[in-house]
Amino acid sequence: MSVTQNKLKSSKKPFNLLSIPFIKRFIQSKWYPGLFQWIVLMVFSVIVFELVAGTVNPSRNFGTSMTWVLWWPIVPVVFLLLGRFWCAVCPFGKLSDIIRKVLGSEKPIPKFLKKYGIWLIDLFFIIITWSDHIWGIVESPRGSGYLLLFLVTMVVITSVFYERRTFCKTLCFLGGLAGNYSRSGALELRGTPEICKTCKSQSCFKGNEKVEGCPMFQFVRTMDSSADCNLCGNCVKTCPNHSIRISPRIPTSELWGIKKPKLEHAVLAAVIMGIVFVQNITMLEIWEDILTVIGSVTGTENYTINFTIAFIISMILPIALLFGTAKLATVIGYPNKVKDNFVQMGYAIIPLDLAGHLAHNLFHILTEGKAVWYNTLGLFGFSAISTNLGFAEPTTVQIFQYMIILFGLIGSGYTVYRIGNKGTLKKLWPFFTLMLLLAAINIYLFSLPMAHRVH
Repeated sequence: MSVTQNKLKSSKKPFNLLSIPFIKRFIQSKWYPGLFQWIVLMVFSVIVFELVAGTVNPSRNFGTSMTWVLWWPIVPVVFLLLGRFWCAVCPFGKLSDIIRKVLGSEKPIPKFLKKYGIWLIDLFFIIITWSDHIWGIVESPRGSGYLLLFLVTMVVITSVFYERRTFCKTLCFLGGLAGNYSRSGALELRGTPEICKTCKSQSCFKGNEKVEGCPMFQFVRTMDSSADCNLCGNCVKTCPNHSIRISPRIPTSELWGIKKPKLEHAVLAAVIMGIVFVQNITMLEIWEDILTVIGSVTGTENYTINFTIAFIISMILPIALLFGTAKLATVIGYPNKVKDNFVQMGYAIIPLDLAGHLAHNLFHILTEGKAVWYNTLGLFGFSAISTNLGFAEPTTVQIFQYMIILFGLIGSGYTVYRIGNKGTLKKLWPFFTLMLLLAAINIYLFSLPMAHRVH
Protein backbone atom coordinates (compact mmCIF):
# COMPACT_ATOMS: atom_id res chain seq x y z
CA MET A 1 0.00 0.00 0.00
CA SER A 2 1.39 3.40 -0.97
CA VAL A 3 2.08 6.28 1.43
CA THR A 4 -0.74 8.26 -0.18
CA GLN A 5 -3.18 5.39 0.35
CA ASN A 6 -2.11 5.09 3.98
CA LYS A 7 -2.74 8.80 4.53
CA LEU A 8 -6.14 8.58 2.90
CA LYS A 9 -7.02 5.59 5.04
CA SER A 10 -5.90 7.27 8.28
CA SER A 11 -7.72 10.51 7.41
CA LYS A 12 -11.03 8.80 6.71
CA LYS A 13 -13.64 10.36 8.96
CA PRO A 14 -15.67 8.08 11.26
CA PHE A 15 -19.37 7.80 10.56
CA ASN A 16 -21.30 10.27 12.68
CA LEU A 17 -24.66 9.08 14.00
CA LEU A 18 -25.59 12.73 14.45
CA SER A 19 -25.57 13.06 10.67
CA ILE A 20 -28.87 11.18 10.76
CA PRO A 21 -31.39 14.02 11.26
CA PHE A 22 -33.92 12.32 13.55
CA ILE A 23 -31.16 11.03 15.87
CA LYS A 24 -29.63 14.48 16.17
CA ARG A 25 -33.02 16.13 16.75
CA PHE A 26 -33.89 13.60 19.44
CA ILE A 27 -30.59 14.00 21.32
CA GLN A 28 -30.88 17.78 21.11
CA SER A 29 -34.47 17.69 22.37
CA LYS A 30 -35.68 17.85 25.98
CA TRP A 31 -36.78 14.23 25.67
CA TYR A 32 -33.21 12.93 25.70
CA PRO A 33 -32.17 11.47 28.04
CA GLY A 34 -35.07 12.62 30.27
CA LEU A 35 -37.60 10.21 28.75
CA PHE A 36 -35.42 7.22 29.63
CA GLN A 37 -34.41 8.68 33.00
CA TRP A 38 -37.95 9.03 34.28
CA ILE A 39 -38.92 5.55 33.11
CA VAL A 40 -35.87 4.02 34.80
CA LEU A 41 -36.44 6.09 37.95
CA MET A 42 -40.03 4.86 38.26
CA VAL A 43 -39.02 1.23 37.78
CA PHE A 44 -36.17 1.72 40.25
CA SER A 45 -38.60 3.07 42.86
CA VAL A 46 -40.78 -0.02 42.51
CA ILE A 47 -37.70 -2.26 42.75
CA VAL A 48 -36.49 -0.61 45.96
CA PHE A 49 -39.98 -0.79 47.50
CA GLU A 50 -40.28 -4.48 46.67
CA LEU A 51 -36.81 -5.22 48.02
CA VAL A 52 -37.49 -3.46 51.31
CA ALA A 53 -41.18 -4.25 51.81
CA GLY A 54 -41.88 -7.28 49.58
CA THR A 55 -41.43 -10.96 50.22
CA VAL A 56 -38.13 -12.08 51.73
CA ASN A 57 -38.09 -15.05 49.36
CA PRO A 58 -35.56 -14.02 46.67
CA SER A 59 -37.04 -16.36 44.08
CA ARG A 60 -40.42 -14.62 44.43
CA ASN A 61 -39.26 -11.03 44.89
CA PHE A 62 -39.68 -8.72 41.90
CA GLY A 63 -36.82 -6.49 43.02
CA THR A 64 -34.33 -9.34 43.36
CA SER A 65 -35.11 -10.83 39.96
CA MET A 66 -35.08 -7.43 38.22
CA THR A 67 -31.79 -6.40 39.84
CA TRP A 68 -29.68 -9.55 39.82
CA VAL A 69 -31.25 -11.75 37.14
CA LEU A 70 -32.05 -9.08 34.53
CA TRP A 71 -30.25 -5.74 35.11
CA TRP A 72 -26.87 -6.98 36.35
CA PRO A 73 -26.40 -9.39 33.41
CA ILE A 74 -27.61 -6.84 30.82
CA VAL A 75 -25.66 -3.77 31.98
CA PRO A 76 -22.22 -5.03 30.76
CA VAL A 77 -23.80 -5.63 27.34
CA VAL A 78 -24.84 -1.96 27.38
CA PHE A 79 -21.26 -0.96 28.24
CA LEU A 80 -19.96 -3.02 25.34
CA LEU A 81 -22.42 -1.75 22.74
CA LEU A 82 -23.16 1.80 23.93
CA GLY A 83 -20.37 2.75 26.32
CA ARG A 84 -21.59 4.50 29.48
CA PHE A 85 -25.10 5.11 28.18
CA TRP A 86 -26.49 3.41 31.29
CA CYS A 87 -24.95 6.21 33.36
CA ALA A 88 -26.96 8.73 31.33
CA VAL A 89 -30.24 7.09 32.39
CA CYS A 90 -29.17 5.78 35.82
CA PRO A 91 -31.67 6.67 38.58
CA PHE A 92 -28.81 7.80 40.85
CA GLY A 93 -27.72 10.34 38.26
CA LYS A 94 -31.26 11.64 37.77
CA LEU A 95 -31.74 11.86 41.53
CA SER A 96 -28.49 13.84 41.76
CA ASP A 97 -29.72 16.27 39.08
CA ILE A 98 -33.01 16.84 40.92
CA ILE A 99 -31.39 17.41 44.32
CA ARG A 100 -28.80 19.81 42.97
CA LYS A 101 -31.50 21.94 41.33
CA VAL A 102 -33.42 22.15 44.61
CA LEU A 103 -30.78 22.08 47.35
CA GLY A 104 -27.36 21.93 45.75
CA SER A 105 -24.65 24.40 46.79
CA GLU A 106 -22.52 23.70 43.69
CA LYS A 107 -19.23 23.70 45.59
CA PRO A 108 -16.23 22.45 43.58
CA ILE A 109 -15.41 18.79 43.88
CA PRO A 110 -12.89 18.32 46.75
CA LYS A 111 -9.25 17.96 45.74
CA PHE A 112 -9.04 14.73 47.73
CA LEU A 113 -11.79 13.16 45.64
CA LYS A 114 -10.23 14.44 42.43
CA LYS A 115 -6.92 12.82 43.31
CA TYR A 116 -8.03 9.61 44.96
CA GLY A 117 -11.54 9.07 43.57
CA ILE A 118 -10.64 6.08 41.41
CA TRP A 119 -8.87 4.43 44.35
CA LEU A 120 -11.99 4.95 46.47
CA ILE A 121 -14.04 3.39 43.68
CA ASP A 122 -11.68 0.40 43.68
CA LEU A 123 -12.03 0.14 47.47
CA PHE A 124 -15.84 0.43 47.47
CA PHE A 125 -16.11 -2.17 44.72
CA ILE A 126 -14.03 -4.60 46.79
CA ILE A 127 -15.95 -3.85 50.01
CA ILE A 128 -19.36 -4.31 48.37
CA THR A 129 -18.30 -7.62 46.80
CA TRP A 130 -16.89 -8.80 50.14
CA SER A 131 -20.05 -7.71 51.98
CA ASP A 132 -22.25 -9.58 49.53
CA HIS A 133 -20.54 -12.87 50.30
CA ILE A 134 -20.44 -12.26 54.05
CA TRP A 135 -24.04 -11.08 54.48
CA GLY A 136 -25.65 -12.53 51.37
CA ILE A 137 -26.81 -9.24 49.86
CA VAL A 138 -27.66 -10.69 46.44
CA GLU A 139 -29.69 -13.55 47.90
CA SER A 140 -31.44 -11.23 50.37
CA PRO A 141 -34.11 -8.81 49.12
CA ARG A 142 -33.66 -6.72 52.28
CA GLY A 143 -29.89 -6.69 51.89
CA SER A 144 -30.15 -5.57 48.27
CA GLY A 145 -32.69 -2.88 49.21
CA TYR A 146 -30.54 -1.51 52.02
CA LEU A 147 -27.51 -1.43 49.71
CA LEU A 148 -29.46 0.66 47.19
CA LEU A 149 -30.73 2.96 49.93
CA PHE A 150 -27.18 3.40 51.21
CA LEU A 151 -26.08 4.42 47.72
CA VAL A 152 -29.04 6.79 47.48
CA THR A 153 -27.89 8.38 50.74
CA MET A 154 -24.40 8.91 49.31
CA VAL A 155 -25.92 10.46 46.19
CA VAL A 156 -28.04 12.83 48.26
CA ILE A 157 -25.14 13.98 50.46
CA THR A 158 -22.72 14.61 47.58
CA SER A 159 -25.43 16.32 45.51
CA VAL A 160 -26.32 18.72 48.33
CA PHE A 161 -22.73 19.83 48.85
CA TYR A 162 -20.92 19.48 45.51
CA GLU A 163 -21.32 20.37 41.85
CA ARG A 164 -22.44 18.20 38.97
CA ARG A 165 -22.26 14.43 39.41
CA THR A 166 -19.52 14.22 42.00
CA PHE A 167 -20.79 10.86 43.24
CA CYS A 168 -20.84 9.32 39.75
CA LYS A 169 -17.38 10.67 38.96
CA THR A 170 -15.51 9.78 42.15
CA LEU A 171 -17.45 7.35 44.35
CA CYS A 172 -19.80 5.12 42.35
CA PHE A 173 -18.44 1.58 42.14
CA LEU A 174 -20.59 0.88 39.08
CA GLY A 175 -19.22 4.05 37.50
CA GLY A 176 -15.70 2.68 37.93
CA LEU A 177 -16.75 -0.59 36.34
CA ALA A 178 -18.49 1.32 33.55
CA GLY A 179 -15.41 3.46 32.96
CA ASN A 180 -13.17 0.45 32.48
CA TYR A 181 -15.61 -1.51 30.36
CA SER A 182 -16.59 1.43 28.16
CA ARG A 183 -12.99 1.67 26.99
CA SER A 184 -13.76 -1.56 25.14
CA GLY A 185 -17.12 -0.23 23.95
CA ALA A 186 -18.29 0.04 20.36
CA LEU A 187 -19.42 3.67 20.57
CA GLU A 188 -17.57 6.93 21.21
CA LEU A 189 -18.39 10.61 21.52
CA ARG A 190 -15.70 13.04 20.37
CA GLY A 191 -15.24 16.59 19.18
CA THR A 192 -13.93 17.57 15.74
CA PRO A 193 -10.39 18.90 16.41
CA GLU A 194 -10.27 21.47 13.61
CA ILE A 195 -13.57 22.95 14.82
CA CYS A 196 -12.91 22.72 18.56
CA LYS A 197 -9.54 24.49 18.35
CA THR A 198 -11.24 27.67 17.14
CA CYS A 199 -14.06 27.56 19.71
CA LYS A 200 -14.10 30.32 22.33
CA SER A 201 -17.31 29.44 24.18
CA GLN A 202 -16.26 26.14 25.83
CA SER A 203 -19.98 25.53 26.25
CA CYS A 204 -19.51 21.75 26.13
CA PHE A 205 -17.88 22.04 29.57
CA LYS A 206 -19.52 25.17 30.95
CA GLY A 207 -23.02 24.69 29.54
CA ASN A 208 -25.37 27.57 28.74
CA GLU A 209 -28.48 29.21 30.15
CA LYS A 210 -30.64 26.23 29.20
CA VAL A 211 -28.41 23.17 29.57
CA GLU A 212 -25.84 22.28 32.22
CA GLY A 213 -22.25 21.65 31.18
CA CYS A 214 -20.81 18.14 31.13
CA PRO A 215 -21.95 16.47 34.38
CA MET A 216 -18.79 14.34 34.37
CA PHE A 217 -16.41 17.34 34.09
CA GLN A 218 -15.26 16.45 30.55
CA PHE A 219 -13.92 18.96 28.03
CA VAL A 220 -14.75 17.51 24.62
CA ARG A 221 -11.91 19.34 22.91
CA THR A 222 -9.30 17.31 24.82
CA MET A 223 -11.31 14.16 25.49
CA ASP A 224 -9.65 11.04 24.08
CA SER A 225 -11.38 8.39 26.21
CA SER A 226 -14.93 7.15 26.70
CA ALA A 227 -14.28 6.21 30.32
CA ASP A 228 -16.00 9.33 31.71
CA CYS A 229 -18.49 10.10 28.94
CA ASN A 230 -22.09 9.27 29.84
CA LEU A 231 -23.48 10.06 26.39
CA CYS A 232 -25.93 12.36 28.18
CA GLY A 233 -26.07 14.65 25.14
CA ASN A 234 -25.44 17.91 27.03
CA CYS A 235 -22.49 18.79 24.82
CA VAL A 236 -24.55 18.05 21.70
CA LYS A 237 -27.22 20.45 22.96
CA THR A 238 -24.80 23.23 23.91
CA CYS A 239 -22.14 23.10 21.16
CA PRO A 240 -22.68 26.14 18.90
CA ASN A 241 -20.43 24.78 16.15
CA HIS A 242 -21.87 21.30 15.55
CA SER A 243 -18.48 19.83 16.41
CA ILE A 244 -19.67 16.79 18.32
CA ARG A 245 -19.82 13.38 16.70
CA ILE A 246 -21.08 10.05 18.04
CA SER A 247 -19.47 7.23 16.10
CA PRO A 248 -19.34 3.44 16.06
CA ARG A 249 -15.86 2.01 16.45
CA ILE A 250 -14.05 -1.30 16.68
CA PRO A 251 -14.47 -2.70 20.21
CA THR A 252 -11.24 -2.45 22.28
CA SER A 253 -9.74 0.11 19.83
CA GLU A 254 -9.49 2.77 22.53
CA LEU A 255 -7.25 0.47 24.56
CA TRP A 256 -4.62 0.36 21.84
CA GLY A 257 -3.42 3.91 22.34
CA ILE A 258 -4.12 5.14 25.88
CA LYS A 259 -2.18 8.41 26.03
CA LYS A 260 -1.90 8.64 29.80
CA PRO A 261 -2.22 5.13 31.26
CA LYS A 262 -2.79 5.17 35.02
CA LEU A 263 -1.80 2.70 37.70
CA GLU A 264 -5.22 2.81 39.36
CA HIS A 265 -6.95 1.76 36.12
CA ALA A 266 -4.57 -1.18 35.67
CA VAL A 267 -5.10 -2.26 39.28
CA LEU A 268 -8.89 -2.03 38.86
CA ALA A 269 -8.68 -4.20 35.73
CA ALA A 270 -6.74 -6.85 37.65
CA VAL A 271 -9.06 -6.59 40.66
CA ILE A 272 -12.14 -7.07 38.47
CA MET A 273 -10.61 -10.27 37.14
CA GLY A 274 -10.12 -11.44 40.73
CA ILE A 275 -13.73 -10.59 41.55
CA VAL A 276 -14.91 -12.58 38.52
CA PHE A 277 -12.96 -15.53 39.91
CA VAL A 278 -14.59 -15.06 43.34
CA GLN A 279 -18.10 -14.78 41.89
CA ASN A 280 -17.61 -18.01 39.99
CA ILE A 281 -15.82 -20.05 42.64
CA THR A 282 -18.33 -19.30 45.40
CA MET A 283 -21.16 -20.65 43.23
CA LEU A 284 -19.43 -23.96 42.52
CA GLU A 285 -19.55 -27.27 44.39
CA ILE A 286 -15.79 -27.11 44.99
CA TRP A 287 -16.24 -23.97 47.10
CA GLU A 288 -16.91 -25.99 50.25
CA ASP A 289 -13.75 -28.01 49.63
CA ILE A 290 -11.76 -24.78 49.26
CA LEU A 291 -13.17 -23.47 52.54
CA THR A 292 -12.24 -26.75 54.22
CA VAL A 293 -8.64 -26.46 53.02
CA ILE A 294 -8.40 -22.84 54.18
CA GLY A 295 -9.99 -23.79 57.50
CA SER A 296 -7.37 -26.48 58.05
CA VAL A 297 -4.72 -23.77 57.78
CA THR A 298 -6.47 -21.11 59.86
CA GLY A 299 -7.71 -23.59 62.45
CA THR A 300 -11.24 -22.18 62.40
CA GLU A 301 -14.53 -22.84 60.61
CA ASN A 302 -15.52 -19.17 60.78
CA TYR A 303 -16.86 -18.34 57.33
CA THR A 304 -15.98 -14.65 57.49
CA ILE A 305 -12.32 -15.38 58.23
CA ASN A 306 -11.94 -18.17 55.66
CA PHE A 307 -13.83 -16.34 52.91
CA THR A 308 -11.83 -13.17 53.52
CA ILE A 309 -8.60 -15.11 53.03
CA ALA A 310 -9.91 -16.67 49.81
CA PHE A 311 -11.13 -13.24 48.69
CA ILE A 312 -7.76 -11.61 49.31
CA ILE A 313 -5.97 -14.38 47.44
CA SER A 314 -8.33 -13.93 44.49
CA MET A 315 -7.63 -10.18 44.48
CA ILE A 316 -3.87 -10.60 44.75
CA LEU A 317 -3.53 -13.41 42.19
CA PRO A 318 -4.25 -11.38 38.99
CA ILE A 319 -2.22 -8.43 40.31
CA ALA A 320 0.72 -10.72 41.10
CA LEU A 321 0.46 -12.43 37.73
CA LEU A 322 0.42 -9.09 35.92
CA PHE A 323 3.39 -7.82 37.93
CA GLY A 324 5.35 -11.05 37.36
CA THR A 325 4.60 -10.88 33.66
CA ALA A 326 5.68 -7.23 33.51
CA LYS A 327 8.94 -8.17 35.27
CA LEU A 328 9.58 -11.14 32.98
CA ALA A 329 8.99 -9.03 29.87
CA THR A 330 11.61 -6.56 31.06
CA VAL A 331 14.10 -9.39 31.72
CA ILE A 332 13.76 -10.77 28.19
CA GLY A 333 14.28 -7.34 26.66
CA TYR A 334 10.87 -5.69 26.23
CA PRO A 335 11.79 -1.97 26.16
CA ASN A 336 9.91 -0.66 29.18
CA LYS A 337 10.25 -0.42 32.93
CA VAL A 338 8.36 -2.94 35.05
CA LYS A 339 5.84 -0.34 36.28
CA ASP A 340 5.20 0.88 32.73
CA ASN A 341 4.61 -2.68 31.56
CA PHE A 342 2.24 -3.31 34.48
CA VAL A 343 0.23 -0.16 33.82
CA GLN A 344 0.08 -0.38 30.02
CA MET A 345 -0.72 -4.08 29.81
CA GLY A 346 -3.22 -3.84 32.64
CA TYR A 347 -5.56 -2.26 30.10
CA ALA A 348 -5.26 -5.38 27.96
CA ILE A 349 -7.03 -7.38 30.69
CA ILE A 350 -10.20 -5.30 30.31
CA PRO A 351 -11.69 -7.28 27.36
CA LEU A 352 -11.27 -10.50 29.36
CA ASP A 353 -12.82 -8.79 32.41
CA LEU A 354 -15.83 -7.87 30.33
CA ALA A 355 -16.03 -11.35 28.82
CA GLY A 356 -15.84 -12.99 32.24
CA HIS A 357 -18.59 -10.72 33.59
CA LEU A 358 -20.79 -11.39 30.57
CA ALA A 359 -20.22 -15.14 30.67
CA HIS A 360 -20.90 -15.40 34.39
CA ASN A 361 -24.15 -13.46 34.21
CA LEU A 362 -25.26 -15.18 31.02
CA PHE A 363 -25.74 -18.29 33.14
CA HIS A 364 -28.17 -16.49 35.44
CA ILE A 365 -30.25 -14.77 32.79
CA LEU A 366 -30.57 -17.92 30.63
CA THR A 367 -31.21 -20.38 33.47
CA GLU A 368 -33.29 -18.12 35.77
CA GLY A 369 -34.67 -15.45 33.44
CA LYS A 370 -38.32 -16.53 33.60
CA ALA A 371 -38.35 -15.43 37.24
CA VAL A 372 -38.45 -11.84 35.98
CA TRP A 373 -41.67 -12.55 34.07
CA TYR A 374 -43.36 -14.53 36.84
CA ASN A 375 -42.49 -11.99 39.54
CA THR A 376 -43.63 -9.10 37.35
CA LEU A 377 -47.00 -10.82 36.95
CA GLY A 378 -47.07 -11.21 40.72
CA LEU A 379 -47.05 -7.42 41.11
CA PHE A 380 -50.44 -7.33 39.37
CA GLY A 381 -51.95 -10.14 41.41
CA PHE A 382 -51.35 -12.99 38.99
CA SER A 383 -49.94 -16.19 40.42
CA ALA A 384 -47.67 -17.74 37.82
CA ILE A 385 -45.03 -19.94 39.44
CA SER A 386 -42.92 -22.54 37.69
CA THR A 387 -40.03 -24.70 38.81
CA ASN A 388 -38.47 -24.23 35.36
CA LEU A 389 -37.14 -20.68 35.23
CA GLY A 390 -34.63 -21.19 32.46
CA PHE A 391 -34.55 -20.46 28.74
CA ALA A 392 -31.69 -22.90 28.07
CA GLU A 393 -30.00 -25.91 29.59
CA PRO A 394 -26.74 -25.35 31.52
CA THR A 395 -24.76 -27.34 28.95
CA THR A 396 -25.97 -25.02 26.18
CA VAL A 397 -25.11 -21.99 28.30
CA GLN A 398 -21.60 -23.37 28.82
CA ILE A 399 -20.99 -23.38 25.07
CA PHE A 400 -21.97 -19.72 24.88
CA GLN A 401 -19.75 -18.97 27.88
CA TYR A 402 -16.74 -20.58 26.20
CA MET A 403 -17.40 -18.56 23.04
CA ILE A 404 -17.61 -15.30 25.01
CA ILE A 405 -14.32 -16.03 26.79
CA LEU A 406 -12.73 -16.83 23.43
CA PHE A 407 -13.82 -13.46 22.05
CA GLY A 408 -12.48 -11.80 25.20
CA LEU A 409 -9.16 -13.60 24.73
CA ILE A 410 -8.96 -12.41 21.13
CA GLY A 411 -9.70 -8.85 22.28
CA SER A 412 -7.09 -8.96 25.04
CA GLY A 413 -4.50 -10.67 22.84
CA TYR A 414 -4.91 -8.17 20.04
CA THR A 415 -4.75 -5.32 22.54
CA VAL A 416 -1.41 -6.70 23.79
CA TYR A 417 -0.19 -6.76 20.20
CA ARG A 418 -1.28 -3.18 19.52
CA ILE A 419 0.03 -1.79 22.80
CA GLY A 420 3.33 -3.58 22.38
CA ASN A 421 4.31 -1.99 19.08
CA LYS A 422 7.73 -1.16 20.55
CA GLY A 423 8.68 -4.80 20.82
CA THR A 424 8.68 -7.85 18.62
CA LEU A 425 6.17 -10.66 18.99
CA LYS A 426 8.88 -12.75 20.63
CA LYS A 427 9.21 -10.20 23.42
CA LEU A 428 5.46 -10.01 23.92
CA TRP A 429 5.00 -13.72 24.61
CA PRO A 430 4.77 -13.28 28.43
CA PHE A 431 1.73 -11.01 28.03
CA PHE A 432 0.09 -13.34 25.50
CA THR A 433 0.69 -16.20 27.93
CA LEU A 434 -0.90 -14.24 30.78
CA MET A 435 -4.05 -13.56 28.76
CA LEU A 436 -4.22 -17.22 27.75
CA LEU A 437 -3.84 -18.29 31.39
CA LEU A 438 -6.60 -15.95 32.60
CA ALA A 439 -8.89 -17.20 29.84
CA ALA A 440 -8.09 -20.84 30.70
CA ILE A 441 -8.94 -20.26 34.38
CA ASN A 442 -12.28 -18.75 33.39
CA ILE A 443 -13.09 -21.59 31.01
CA TYR A 444 -12.24 -24.17 33.68
CA LEU A 445 -14.50 -22.48 36.22
CA PHE A 446 -17.35 -22.24 33.71
CA SER A 447 -16.97 -25.95 32.95
CA LEU A 448 -18.09 -26.78 36.51
CA PRO A 449 -21.74 -26.90 37.70
CA MET A 450 -22.86 -23.48 38.98
CA ALA A 451 -25.53 -22.67 41.57
CA HIS A 452 -28.47 -20.36 40.91
CA ARG A 453 -29.28 -17.01 42.51
CA VAL A 454 -33.04 -17.09 42.98
CA HIS A 455 -34.01 -20.75 43.33
